[in-house]
Amino acid sequence: MNPYYEDDAVTLYHGDCREIDAWLTADVLVTDPPYGIRYQSGRPRVTLAASIVGDGDTSLRDAALDSWGPRPALLFGTWRIPRPVVTRALLVWDTKGALGMGDLTIPWKPSHQEIYVLGTGFTGRRDSDVIVCPPMRSTTYATNGRDHPHQKPVPLLAALLIKCPPGVVADPFAGSGSTLVAAKALGRKAIGVEIEERYCEIAAKRLAQDVLDFGESA
Repeated sequence: MNPYYEDDAVTLYHGDCREIDAWLTADVLVTDPPYGIRYQSGRPRVTLAASIVGDGDTSLRDAALDSWGPRPALLFGTWRIPRPVVTRALLVWDTKGALGMGDLTIPWKPSHQEIYVLGTGFTGRRDSDVIVCPPMRSTTYATNGRDHPHQKPVPLLAALLIKCPPGVVADPFAGSGSTLVAAKALGRKAIGVEIEERYCEIAAKRLAQDVLDFGESA
């Protein structure tokens, strides 16, 4: 299959990661898979999608992990769905209180997400397992907001990548391309796959800018 986008650092494919195996040649997996929470936003929105393909269950996530095997991986998740059985450690992404309203019947609002550590080979300074980083805003990309419902900020992905083993980064659920952008900014090669073409287009535009942008707008 021909890449949807390709440069000296990043290759992006449009399709189903269960049918495209190029990403399996990478060395470390960093991805934000469909959680299996049947995400459906009821908030008014102009361009941001209200749902995510494959989010009805964890079958896409689990199939990707089965193909990846015991190699090093970092992936996002939620306490509402069982963690991968091979999870070695849990990182907490502290979103500084900015993560929606949550269950309005209790006096707490959600302000974190989970990141699972799988495999071995991670390096770097021994820091807290809580990473503080503001999320993307829910506006359009043109006004420094999200293009994908679960879009993660580039600074967060960069903070994860600097502790990953060396080599090529894989993201089989590339979305709008934040992992690929962060990898390229850090001088790492990356291979991504995204099932929805509209997100491939967004990711390709971000990657083609060829700038080292670690701000919220990335």
